Amino acid sequence: MSNATFWHGVLPAITTPFTADGQVDHDFLAKHAVQMLDAGCKGIVPLGSLGEAATLSFDEKVAILRTLVRALDGRGPVIPGIASLSTDEAVRLAQEAKAIGCSALMVLPPYVYSTDWREMSAHVKAVIAATDLPCMLYNNPVAYKTDFAPAQIAELASQFPNLQAVKESSADVRRFAAIRALLGDRLELLVGMDDALVEGVSMGATGWIAGLVNAYPEESVKLFELARDGGPKAAESLYAWFLPLLRLDTVPTFVQLIKLVQARVGMGSETVRAPRLPVAGAERDAAMKVIDHAIATKPGV
Repeated sequence: MSNATFWHGVLPAITTPFTADGQVDHDFLAKHAVQMLDAGCKGIVPLGSLGEAATLSFDEKVAILRTLVRALDGRGPVIPGIASLSTDEAVRLAQEAKAIGCSALMVLPPYVYSTDWREMSAHVKAVIAATDLPCMLYNNPVAYKTDFAPAQIAELASQFPNLQAVKESSADVRRFAAIRALLGDRLELLVGMDDALVEGVSMGATGWIAGLVNAYPEESVKLFELARDGGPKAAESLYAWFLPLLRLDTVPTFVQLIKLVQARVGMGSETVRAPRLPVAGAERDAAMKVIDHAIATKPGV
């Protein structure tokens, strides 16, 4: 399959729903994934940081992938985040994902341990080489304290034909131009931070691994299409409405906040897994103001 099959359009970084007693809610997960595709999203990216992957056991991750592959039933790719504390476990998860029927992988540096290029490249190379599935490197130095510089990404791309894309979340929009300068169109570029969507697309990003899409799928798809087809001017008014919500994706409590938006608009519950707790106090009040204002002023799409 060509790059374009996987890396274009809006790909929700889907949240992991939990039941009141803390189990993964597979029924809701399946429904929610289908709802995303019905709204025009192109596939599903589970087991990311928004999916609370660090709190899920290996077996829970495998069960989530089975549910999603079954629910999507070939309508769009399931592209799981592959992250763990150890390289061995990440490799095992990549191989399991392929066996289950996932279409591609989002490759993360290891949780917790972050060091130099020698070790980090050895880790991601092991995961990319673990299967023949198309891979997207996830660069998020803010969250993972590992920064894959454009020259390092180019080195990986030259070694692995199945590395097809980069999810760029460094918060530095100049990175898109720097990667393009080294690699041309060799890799697809995807925006990984919700509040940099229009900027990223205007720099050549072909896809968006989105967060607030979990609560506002139609609006997310519309924003992406406006930015892609008409540029910043065309996207301006919808972006202005959406930005206060999109900025909820960029703070440490982004999982709780996005789930709060989901709950508020009837697209899920705000149940999170400890150590996370639902937001409270002044933070909750401020978030509710943003959410309620967005609901009250929502444009038709």
